Amino acid sequence: MSDAETAADALPEAEGSRAPRTRAQAREEAINAILDIATEEFVEKGLAGARIDEIAGRATKRKIYYYFSSKDELYRAVLERAYRRVRASEREVDIDSGSAADALRRLVEHDVRYHSQHPELVRLVMNENIHRAEHLKQIEGLPTNNRRVIDLLARILARGEAEGVFRAGIDPVDLHMNMTALAFYNVSNQFTFAHNFGVDMHSPEAIERRARQVGDILLAWVGAAGPATP
Repeated sequence: MSDAETAADALPEAEGSRAPRTRAQAREEAINAILDIATEEFVEKGLAGARIDEIAGRATKRKIYYYFSSKDELYRAVLERAYRRVRASEREVDIDSGSAADALRRLVEHDVRYHSQHPELVRLVMNENIHRAEHLKQIEGLPTNNRRVIDLLARILARGEAEGVFRAGIDPVDLHMNMTALAFYNVSNQFTFAHNFGVDMHSPEAIERRARQVGDILLAWVGAAGPATP
């Protein structure tokens, strides 16, 4: 067994834990600890500016290279985890109770809150767009995982159409694009907008207000009396 694997297995048990962790659990915790540190570095400096030595200041280089063969591979792992976490969070939203409009509002407001609470996702996605999705294309299975939110939206739209409250023919991909664009803005432009207009976009009150506004906007857009253009 390598020193890195030994170190991962030897991590202390969580406080109050009654059972020793398995090797798989220890490995997962070690990887997540590295990814937490690497996320901060990539968010602050981008892929080009990030340095393994900086990350290794808080997680040994030996351990990093045990799990990841290169900085690019580490970056892809950070990116993949960020996407998988937002998709997992959306699957926790109740889209079955109440009306289709209620379900859509819950999902939309969740996305606004999630992006505001996880600015690292926004900054990683912005950085990956600079790279023209070069690294995203190398992550196997990620598009399939990301399609899950489209499936959720398609179910909500079909229900709303059947209930007579949503107009027919709305593309769930278009809806997701609008959701994401409106959820992104509070994070991507918070500093410039705050400077130009004196608006605090990151307070809990501002986030809740924005969540309600985005819900209102998108419910109006999908509504039976909404705009005629798809």
